[in-house]
Amino acid sequence: MTLASGLYVGSVFHRRLTPRPHRFRYTLYWLLIDLDELPRLDAELNLFAHNRRALFSLHDRDHGDGTARPLRAQAEALLAESGVDCDGGAIRLLCMPRTFGHVFNPLSIYFCHARDGALAALIYEVHNTFGERHSYVLPAGAPEGGLQSCAKAFFVSPFLPMGLHYEFRVSPPDEKIVVAIRVSDRDGVVLRAGLTAQRRELSDGALLRVGLAVPAIGIKTMAAIHFEAARLWLKGVAYLGRGHAAPAANASRARRA
Repeated sequence: MTLASGLYVGSVFHRRLTPRPHRFRYTLYWLLIDLDELPRLDAELNLFAHNRRALFSLHDRDHGDGTARPLRAQAEALLAESGVDCDGGAIRLLCMPRTFGHVFNPLSIYFCHARDGALAALIYEVHNTFGERHSYVLPAGAPEGGLQSCAKAFFVSPFLPMGLHYEFRVSPPDEKIVVAIRVSDRDGVVLRAGLTAQRRELSDGALLRVGLAVPAIGIKTMAAIHFEAARLWLKGVAYLGRGHAAPAANASRARRA
């Protein structure tokens, strides 16, 4: 049986427009994990494991509320609280895997499908470098994966204030995935970011190749964040500090109209 899960190889970019222009692009890779396929992936792949040590792994505690509670159950609970019923449809998580015991995902995305296969909602799970995470639960736009928007509710970067607004535009995973994010304030767009990646078969050989091309991806991601922060500081962009407590709720939800 063909796997819905896959490997996506591509790049992530950021382009800051104010108060100083700043841009970067990094080559990365992501796993698209159908949460119902986790037992099969754990059994059939030698280099990937679920909730145990391996060269590449997915640990439930690295996502969601940080506990060992199964991620599907957590996602379904968030959806129910937002008035979305997937009725047992597929839930697929796009994220970078844990490698060499380390993981850091600035953004993970859950693609939540109805039983008939239609995309019902997306969960954008944002992680910051302070060890906190917050999810934005948004019903799918029209067409599927179209424009979605929400207010920023979670502190991420000490170089970006609160009081901003997010817009997401996503092309759901197929042979290619495209995610575009626009961050705005009252005066207009502050930052554009996104990722583009091509699908590859999720196999031991493919994992080994990307692991050799981009080793220790979590460490690379964290190092890149601090490197770009230093560049912003050297450009004179104001360092705003921590300044904001994590929101009391672990998710922001938008109900269907």
